[in-house]
Amino acid sequence: MGKLRKSLSAPGLLGTVRKVFRSISDSRVGPPAIPLEDALMSGLAVFSLKYPSLLQFDRQRCDRAEAHNLRTLYGVEQAPCDTQMRAIVDAVDPRTLRPAFKAVFSCVQRGKVLESYPYLDGHYLLSVDGTGFFSSNTIHCEQCCTKKNRAGQITYYHQLLGAVIVHPDQRQVIPLAPEPITRQDGATKNDCERNAAKRLLPDIRREHPHLKLIVVEDALAANAPHIRLLQGLNMRFILGVKPGDHVALFEQVEQRARQQQVTGYTRTDEEGVTHRFRFVNGLSLNQQHPDLHVNFLEYWQERNGKTRHFTWITDFTLSTDNVGAIMRGGRARWKIENETFNTLKNQGYHFEHNFGHGHQHLATNFSVLMLLAFALDQIQAHCCAFFQHALRAQQAKTYLWEKMRAFFVSFYIQDWESFFTALIHGPTLYDIVPDTS
Repeated sequence: MGKLRKSLSAPGLLGTVRKVFRSISDSRVGPPAIPLEDALMSGLAVFSLKYPSLLQFDRQRCDRAEAHNLRTLYGVEQAPCDTQMRAIVDAVDPRTLRPAFKAVFSCVQRGKVLESYPYLDGHYLLSVDGTGFFSSNTIHCEQCCTKKNRAGQITYYHQLLGAVIVHPDQRQVIPLAPEPITRQDGATKNDCERNAAKRLLPDIRREHPHLKLIVVEDALAANAPHIRLLQGLNMRFILGVKPGDHVALFEQVEQRARQQQVTGYTRTDEEGVTHRFRFVNGLSLNQQHPDLHVNFLEYWQERNGKTRHFTWITDFTLSTDNVGAIMRGGRARWKIENETFNTLKNQGYHFEHNFGHGHQHLATNFSVLMLLAFALDQIQAHCCAFFQHALRAQQAKTYLWEKMRAFFVSFYIQDWESFFTALIHGPTLYDIVPDTS
């Protein structure tokens, strides 16, 4: 396997993140007992090692091996207890964590990882969607959104809007910094995905001014203000549409079909799957915005007697040469659900567990740190031979996380190469030393 890659490995990526954390302004008055960067790196370690709770992390924090390993692997000189971590992280402005994602993405760019992700005309597919990570009938803060049921019971919740670079042929996704969906300062109404997108997409364009992007989203995004936002940011799009939500659009399609102005195209692939397309260019999005023109694609997949049906709009001019690629790009939107949110919720990350809610930003910051840990895992899974071998040796991610935690608290580990070697071949005194205290 050779040596760990300088930037695209656990030590390189964690070092990059730590530099960003070190630059964040600490609002606490006086010399802090725990440096801010140590608190943030400790939080990242919790989610990197997939601890099920802060309590378990805190119980082992003072063990000699864990304290040693936090220092050698994560650069943490003074690890906070769970109460200290919550208090420190609660006060951090979530926007100050965004540069960590940008710095990690720069490592990905320099390491040429992106060379396997361009999809159409040199563009990258950016899948954008929202998800929830906290809900309670009692615990809440000023940033919580709220909803009331018929009985008058209030539910408090937090969500975030995620954005990940995807490719139909790549298993791994590359997350960009998410945007919290929380009640904004001074606002009396709930935040929502649409408003979060107005913050997220300009931030992405500011952070990545030259990145050619195709934004893929569900039907909620297929509205005129959002499309004009994408156009203003020089972002292409493939957006889902539904007959019930876009009545005028679908009526135009049928009118064009009666005039024989809709193109049909069918092919059957080597596996016997039939792909049927129907498309038309130059439709008005709706009656309220007749000057906003989009191109419409309808697709049926017929396999083993079962049919699946999809519809999209796009700003790419459609032809028989590119409808297959547009279709695959539109369907790749699901990678933010399957390879991102479902992984965070069901493969050991404990995304929906309440690690702490706090009074300001704790719940949001913990979700962002967890997504950052996920991003580091995805990058290593794509290009780090040590991580890939360790994953194969343990056969499943959840088993790998369990073994990592077990070794982390039971052995003295000098560096990440020794850690991965032990995970691949089993612990030896040459690689890691047992804690016999």
